[in-house]
Amino acid sequence: MRFEKLRSWARAVKRDVIALWIAARDTRTPWHAKAVAIIVAAYALSPIDLIPDFIPIIGYLDDILLVPLGILLAIWLIPASLMVEFRKKADELEKRPVSRIAAVLVVLAWVICGLWLVHWYLNFNA
Repeated sequence: MRFEKLRSWARAVKRDVIALWIAARDTRTPWHAKAVAIIVAAYALSPIDLIPDFIPIIGYLDDILLVPLGILLAIWLIPASLMVEFRKKADELEKRPVSRIAAVLVVLAWVICGLWLVHWYLNFNA
């Protein structure tokens, strides 16, 4: 039962992050709400954390506290009627098929960049 509640909460958070991304690009969203929505969505969707996850306990605090609090603030700033619309759009986007090829290409690009940086560092220090 608790696991189902947790899964439901995680789905709602994911949907709200996507809804905030949509809100940040919508002209009807007030500028201050748009600014908060862009920051929260970009941070939540970014692979880079303020506090790295490998740091025990503290590394997950930003994911557990900062992201949900940022989402709540952004939702509070966005008019309720718009937020309902953005959530519907987010639900529609989540139902679209996922491109595994695109995911592989993104990971491959990161690996290539990492290898290039290692190569550059080794040549620079040689």
